Amino acid sequence: MRARKFAYAQVCVYAYPCGTLTPVTTPPPGLRERKKRATREALREAALRLAVEHGPDQVRVEDIAEAAGVSPRTYNNYFASREQAIVAAVTADRETRIAAAVAARPAGVRLADAVTEAVIEQYTNAGEREREALLLIATGTALREAFLDAATGIEPPLTAVFAERLADTGAQTARVLAASVAAAVRIALEGWLRSAGASGADEAAGATGACGPEGGSGAGGLVVPSGSLPGLLRAAMAPLAPAFDAAEGRGRP
Repeated sequence: MRARKFAYAQVCVYAYPCGTLTPVTTPPPGLRERKKRATREALREAALRLAVEHGPDQVRVEDIAEAAGVSPRTYNNYFASREQAIVAAVTADRETRIAAAVAARPAGVRLADAVTEAVIEQYTNAGEREREALLLIATGTALREAFLDAATGIEPPLTAVFAERLADTGAQTARVLAASVAAAVRIALEGWLRSAGASGADEAAGATGACGPEGGSGAGGLVVPSGSLPGLLRAAMAPLAPAFDAAEGRGRP
């Protein structure tokens, strides 16, 4: 399969202090940080390209490092496994985009609704690359686990946004709420990737749903995403709404 090269847009995180609607952007990264980001991007893009071309099981860490123009030692500074790097090409910057979407909601919007809609939007706005990569991820347990583990990346940027919006609740509450969102997302994704009676890659490629392929799945091998991912995400997030409402209530004068 022909290799593709993808570019990612920079995402600014907005904050609305004191209930105003004036966006505050984070300071631009320095040269060192830009180089680190460029290296991470090169590694994750090389990992996905090689996995598409040769199959995930045929890709070694050394191959990814060489394709990205770095040493295996440098690779290990960014990713703990080839699965992490492959999945990172799909999930890259998603956690930042979720936090930015939440922060960009007007202060009057219910926080529970803002978080739910931001999560659904970012997890279901799939393009051709994401659908292609999901088929790769569905081929093995290690890739699926790395995909599920990536949900924990939601916590740090959301914690910062919650702490800003819920200034009177304390840092611990913000962190607990953010961790709860990450757990809810993982649970929804687990349900989406759950085995439900086999079909195959051809059916997956031909079926269309709210976020790419839908269909059955085979236990232990190929798993095809099934069901409505937006519905599963909404259901998983619903129990968190009272906690968000209570936190917002404590933050009001």
